[in-house]
Amino acid sequence: MASFDSVTARLILLLAETGSIGRAAEREGIASSAVSRRVSDLEARLGVVLFDRSAHGVKLTTAGEAYAEGCRTVLRAIADLDASMADFSAGQRGSLRLACTGSALTGRLPELLARYAQKYPGISISIGEMGAAKALLALDEGRADVAIVSDNYDFTRFDIRPFEDERVWVLAPPDHPLASQIEPRKAVSFAAALPYAIVSVHRTGSLDRLLGEAAGAVGKTLNETLRVESFPALVRMVEAGFGIGFLRSTSLHLLAGTDLVCAPLAEPWAMRQLLVARRKSSPLSAAMKSFIALCAETYAPSS
Repeated sequence: MASFDSVTARLILLLAETGSIGRAAEREGIASSAVSRRVSDLEARLGVVLFDRSAHGVKLTTAGEAYAEGCRTVLRAIADLDASMADFSAGQRGSLRLACTGSALTGRLPELLARYAQKYPGISISIGEMGAAKALLALDEGRADVAIVSDNYDFTRFDIRPFEDERVWVLAPPDHPLASQIEPRKAVSFAAALPYAIVSVHRTGSLDRLLGEAAGAVGKTLNETLRVESFPALVRMVEAGFGIGFLRSTSLHLLAGTDLVCAPLAEPWAMRQLLVARRKSSPLSAAMKSFIALCAETYAPSS
């Protein structure tokens, strides 16, 4: 029997995630023909079809779903073995792989990592910035040790701890009708903002999901005038007059140098947390233990 090929296994999972041979090849830095050949050779060896192919891309068959889950299991085991070996060291050398959202990187995480790096200079740190769903998938597949993500996801498989409290804020140009309702140190209701055109950010992102669910809960939909892919772009579009926008408190520094007005949302659901997450079944390396401990030691709940 042929040995397990981790490269092909990762390609199978990439294809399942992207649904595209071209995008999977680009992510791995290889030719599309090489991806197709690896998949075809594997299907021939196994005697099953792993993907349904169409002009719109590729999709796992039932057999493919079973094989992909097996790949995840093996890759997790490989990642867990590496983590277990790291525990034999004194904890002063090793690596820490973080998967985190943009909100985490604009909050207290950079200063925390600087403190961690100073305390543990022998531990190499790698950071992957991505959406919360992808960060949790990276944990699931053993591509990250720790994730820092927003709290509105399914954490059944993960051990979670609070990292930073945050709140959703609304922002508007000073001449916008909503601006007259924004006063210093006073919150604004989400209902007051809903009638206006909104500049949205990053479809399926945690903030986008949160706002959409809140609007749906009162039988409304967001009045999106346009959508951007980053919070700096959102601020610029609001500044240009395309509508109002919403930011987490960890991103309010982006308003520096603008004349935009802002206020926190009054609803309880607008108070959120960033969480430190790790897979429950993964062994704790010395680097992970020390980082999670530092997160807990420095966490300050909002009053």
